[in-house]
Amino acid sequence: MSISKDLLKKYAHLIVCTGANVQKGQTVQLTAAVEQHEFAALVTEECYKAGARKVNMNWTSDMKNRLDFLYAEQEVLAEVLPWEEAKMKQMVDDLPCRIFIVSDDPDSLGGIDPKKISAVTQSRTAVFKPYRNAIEGKHQWVIAAHPLEKWARKCFPDAEDAVDRLWEAILKTVRVSEDNDPVAEWDAHMKNIKSKAAWLNEQGFSSLEYKSSNGTDFRVELIPDAAWEGAGDVNPLNGAAYIPNIPTEEVFTSPYAGRCDGTLVAVKPLSWNSQLIEDFSITFKDGKAVSCKAAKGQELLEQMIKMDERACMLGEVALVPKESPVNQCGFLFYETLFDENACCHCALGIGFKEVLPDGDDLSVEEAMERGINDSVIHVDFMVGADDLSIDGIRPDGTRTAIFRNGTWA
Repeated sequence: MSISKDLLKKYAHLIVCTGANVQKGQTVQLTAAVEQHEFAALVTEECYKAGARKVNMNWTSDMKNRLDFLYAEQEVLAEVLPWEEAKMKQMVDDLPCRIFIVSDDPDSLGGIDPKKISAVTQSRTAVFKPYRNAIEGKHQWVIAAHPLEKWARKCFPDAEDAVDRLWEAILKTVRVSEDNDPVAEWDAHMKNIKSKAAWLNEQGFSSLEYKSSNGTDFRVELIPDAAWEGAGDVNPLNGAAYIPNIPTEEVFTSPYAGRCDGTLVAVKPLSWNSQLIEDFSITFKDGKAVSCKAAKGQELLEQMIKMDERACMLGEVALVPKESPVNQCGFLFYETLFDENACCHCALGIGFKEVLPDGDDLSVEEAMERGINDSVIHVDFMVGADDLSIDGIRPDGTRTAIFRNGTWA
């Protein structure tokens, strides 16, 4: 790999100090693939330099995960062992700063029965969800990326230098280069995103209408007091500002669960549970996905929508202009962290209660009563066609163009 160690250190510093914003005395939970051990060491060192009390590691392996699904029984894989649940309980007690370094092979579970994957995922997430609910809005976290060979080969199948090319693209999208100050770049970037969110909040829109020549024709109702937000957030327990996704280009909110109609046509493949869903659309009626079509991954898409009784409802709408640095890279990343930041997207599943004025103080049930969806999944899919138009509609019926031809109007 030709990426210099100094550049990797600069990236690791950005992840720890701007993304997660690790505070003195905090415990950090770092998740990374076993092949990433060298970069994980750089991130760990940056955490300790920032004052971390302890860095705990969660190692992952695509190969091991595939072998589990190939050979182990579904009931065995679905079981959550006592030590696994004890780790989740400890997380609730510690409220660690969590850092995820993703590098998944998009095809690592190719050929595995989608029903088996969905059943295992559904069973395990049902056990883990109460613990995740307990820490929501009470800790800092960030997802960033590190390319590995199989992911890079998926993006650049004919390139001998596939890993280097993916590294260059990642560093471009996260605004890290040899001769810049990425922290300053991100400060300016976040100010721009916040200005877009502020404008949307001033408009008082009650619904959005999407139209595109590819067949997208969709209308969704917004929660009256839900705010549009940029990608930055603040831990209310210690006041630490953090950025959950690096990269990020979105302005987002949670729509009113169960109040949308029409069809959304995806413009990019979706990688879910390490399998691909391609050329697909989802049709909603009375707020629920009632049908879907996919050229590839039809059964997987159907399983996803049925993960629980509210997986068929939307939890997020997000606006991303086609000028996004991710989109300008000109290729599909096969990783939602990047592809969702290439263009406008929506998400099936759980919404964000923090978009409500008092959201951090609400229980899951209270947030649901206010219109926030709840589910075991949150799956983003991209709908931002080059000719996408989005109108904001106010309660009195007046409307204002938000997007035209895939970008801010």
